[in-house]
Amino acid sequence: MNKIIPYLKSATALPGWKLMIEYEDGLKGIIDLKLWKEKKGVFTIWEDEENFKRFRITPDKKIEWNDEVDMDPDAFYLQLIGKTFEEYASDKQVLRYSR
Repeated sequence: MNKIIPYLKSATALPGWKLMIEYEDGLKGIIDLKLWKEKKGVFTIWEDEENFKRFRITPDKKIEWNDEVDMDPDAFYLQLIGKTFEEYASDKQVLRYSR
């Protein structure tokens, strides 16, 4: 059986630089991105929390704020289930193409 991380279905910004995210398999959870806000460089856009709330889900299912700031939700999925990539996929991971 191949293990492919499900695609992101939806994301909603919450107060305090958090995202409520849901995946196609029904998994839901809250991801805290406040520590990223405190990083310098491209993340200074999040100094204003209203900018943090302005994101979109791209056709390849990433969360994007602008041309410089995007996040791949696969890592969020693994965080929510409490597993590393190796624990989740073992040697059964297959690559998928973007939709």
